[in-house]
Amino acid sequence: MRAALNTLLYGSLLLCSPSGLAAGPASMGILVGALDNPFYQALARGAIQAAHSLNPSVQVSSLSANFTLSRQQQQMRQLIAQKVDLILLGAVDSRAIAPQVRQARAAGITVVAVDVDAPEVDGTVKSDNRQAGEIACRYLAQQLGGKGALLIQGGPPVTSVSDRIAGCLAALAAYPGIRVLNDQSNAMGSSLGGQRVMQQDLKRYPRIDAVFATNDRQALGAEKALRAGGRRRTIIGAVDGSPDIEHALRQPGQIVASASQSPYLIGREAVLLGQRLRQGDIGKRLVTVPVVLVSRANLSSYQGWQSRQISPGKR
Repeated sequence: MRAALNTLLYGSLLLCSPSGLAAGPASMGILVGALDNPFYQALARGAIQAAHSLNPSVQVSSLSANFTLSRQQQQMRQLIAQKVDLILLGAVDSRAIAPQVRQARAAGITVVAVDVDAPEVDGTVKSDNRQAGEIACRYLAQQLGGKGALLIQGGPPVTSVSDRIAGCLAALAAYPGIRVLNDQSNAMGSSLGGQRVMQQDLKRYPRIDAVFATNDRQALGAEKALRAGGRRRTIIGAVDGSPDIEHALRQPGQIVASASQSPYLIGREAVLLGQRLRQGDIGKRLVTVPVVLVSRANLSSYQGWQSRQISPGKR
């Protein structure tokens, strides 16, 4: 945690100091899963503001793949043809995008992975996703008194999802009274996906005391299915700390907590890391942004996704 915060402080000083970094990129591409998602909107905003602080005339292309690999591959080829200086890549498939990453780097473009890992990139900026799974599932286990059946609802084939599930399982190892149900589902990171997968699991499992959804949108969809199925005592934890979850926590409901990310900071730090790498600073290639748990107990102190610092909360 301290190392991550020191890295963020270092980045902030560089951003504020005209002499900290040379002229920023002349052009930059931002590729993410879906720009209609407030998370990626906040990430892009942090990146764009950081890039403009380094070079007010920077040209930025923000592109949405709608979680479609073929579309993101085409967008990568498009940015390579444009000869941009820097690409921030939120991969929709952590492995399959590798050929396009290699092509970009061969063309002299610096590629920084954001939010999820991607192979052969120059650097990576992401949340501590394992920590996110740990604190969310530990909270759920505590709310259950250490006993019950917990369902893990997975998502797209990206490292952020697998890391969150690994963190969840690690936390639950300390609670032998918690029985883990299916952890192999793919709710596609969407509310509709979360609802559909939850509907299927309700038919498979007569008892579900808690659900860990690997993102907030899935959690919201899962809650709809649980309510429609009459399972109103099942509690839900997730990852993201989104505005929708803030709204859900302000009223009674089954969603009890979410491990909050800081997308604005991820975007900002990705640009700063990319600029350092472009200048030949090959020291630190990974920046991990800490997460905090937001629940009804600490919601009043939570600053949300637009915060430019780590929000206070229960870690």
